[in-house]
Amino acid sequence: MNLNLSTPLQLIGRSVEFQRIIEILAKDGDLLITGVPGSGRRTLVRGAAQEVNTVILEIDCIRATEAERFVQLLAEAISQNWEAEKVQTWLNENSSAFFTFNSETQLKLIRSLEQEQLWQAFASLLDLLEIMAVDLNHRILLILESFPHIRSWDRHGLWETTFRKEVKAYPHVSYVLIATIAESSQHSDDTNYPLETIQLAPLAKDILALWAREILHTQGFTFDCHSQALQLFLEAVQGHIGDGMAIIRRLSASRCADGLIREEDVQKAIAGLLKDLSMTYESLLMLLPANQVHLLESLAIDPTDKPQSKEYIQKHGLSRGGSLQGALTGLQHKGLIYDAEHGYRLAMPLLALWLRERLG
Repeated sequence: MNLNLSTPLQLIGRSVEFQRIIEILAKDGDLLITGVPGSGRRTLVRGAAQEVNTVILEIDCIRATEAERFVQLLAEAISQNWEAEKVQTWLNENSSAFFTFNSETQLKLIRSLEQEQLWQAFASLLDLLEIMAVDLNHRILLILESFPHIRSWDRHGLWETTFRKEVKAYPHVSYVLIATIAESSQHSDDTNYPLETIQLAPLAKDILALWAREILHTQGFTFDCHSQALQLFLEAVQGHIGDGMAIIRRLSASRCADGLIREEDVQKAIAGLLKDLSMTYESLLMLLPANQVHLLESLAIDPTDKPQSKEYIQKHGLSRGGSLQGALTGLQHKGLIYDAEHGYRLAMPLLALWLRERLG
């Protein structure tokens, strides 16, 4: 793997994926990129978009609680990235029946539209993406985070299929779906509108060690080579760059007079971070069914790639059969554990560490 230090720090260990994203976007392709929070999904996509001279529009589909809200978020993303005068001209010529243009220079969807009118408004915005791209002489890239969330109201996949079909037809518009590790195979109509898929796995230890050293070096710190500080750090984060950055922020804020980070400094940083995250993790466990909590705890204190084995079930008092499989599937769908291919590892290393300490 390439460890060239001229590589931007945020791309170390991801250069293959970065180049692939550039190639996909350059050929008008569409992409599904999956990984755990903090794995660098947005960073890679934004960096690749800059390489191919693309204007980025971002929508968080968690906020798209209904079709009307989805259309409004798309309208806002467009109006924030195009000249107000041109948006106004387009509105006057095409869609004044569906939108207004307020003093904040944003397109606003007219409230209480009939379903057919809402659908027409949606179609007009999709057309506008190509018009905007041609006018700007730039490609347009729509980044949609948590896109499967729209299925809570798009139960028959009509909005999803139409969106993917229309964008596929525009030569200057592409989209990237940013999703969790659980959503890599949950996209409908992939036969007609295929997606390139990239899954960001945890980084190898040597890659993460290089990245951590370089980040700390810019802050005037280094791991003490006569201690186990670096090994302790790598064991805690298990290749997860987001958790690694959280610990590094703590270390950078420490007061090591000689700039050397020792074992006790890493232990202190981890302990402080786990204390701050404790309420978040407690709340997470409260939202999970009891059988999923039990399995999550078991996998944290005793990792295995065979949780269905008779020995593991007996050792941890797990339920047999469908209940265990349901718990595994549920945790995977929530993005809390990896699939069988990755050994059912917990996807959030600091959560695993917190659970082990909590269970003592």
